[in-house]
Amino acid sequence: MKKVLIITVCAVVVLCSVAWVTYNMLSNHDENAADNSRAIEKEATEKVLHVNRKDIQGTISKQELVSFKEKGLNPFGESTIMQELTDYIYQEYIHGMSHQKIEASKKWGFYEIHPSRIKWLIEGLEQVNLEHEKMYQEILQKWNNKNFTSIDDDHNTIWSLQGGTVGRATGILNANEEQAYINNNSD
Repeated sequence: MKKVLIITVCAVVVLCSVAWVTYNMLSNHDENAADNSRAIEKEATEKVLHVNRKDIQGTISKQELVSFKEKGLNPFGESTIMQELTDYIYQEYIHGMSHQKIEASKKWGFYEIHPSRIKWLIEGLEQVNLEHEKMYQEILQKWNNKNFTSIDDDHNTIWSLQGGTVGRATGILNANEEQAYINNNSD
């Protein structure tokens, strides 16, 4: 009788262990699939933004900003909403805007620095939690106050986060150089 009881208890323990391991494996599979799906989506978004930054040129008009809003786009003309903002997206937008005012050997595209864009990015920081949120806040608040005295350092900070190897900012353009850059990169 004791032998049957011991065998029964051992069988129940083994069955429970197998069930627990199977449950955990299936749960992890679902989590891994969800993580993989998010990673694929993030990678696709990053590729689109990277290509867009290279293609976007010139200034932005009030009419274009109104048109973007009517189409449900953000002030950069893209479909990303505040709740979807990531470190990568902040870095792309800040990096692209900084090109307007910095000296560098290479610059790939730019987004015009515009109060609507800066305000939107600042408001977005209240919607998301980001690894480098404090840094973005400091940069954007300076720019919101029209303080661009360290925009070359701001550029290089973001450029470094992105793993930059070419195009380090070496100074700040004067007003004439900035206007020439904008004119040369307008649609």
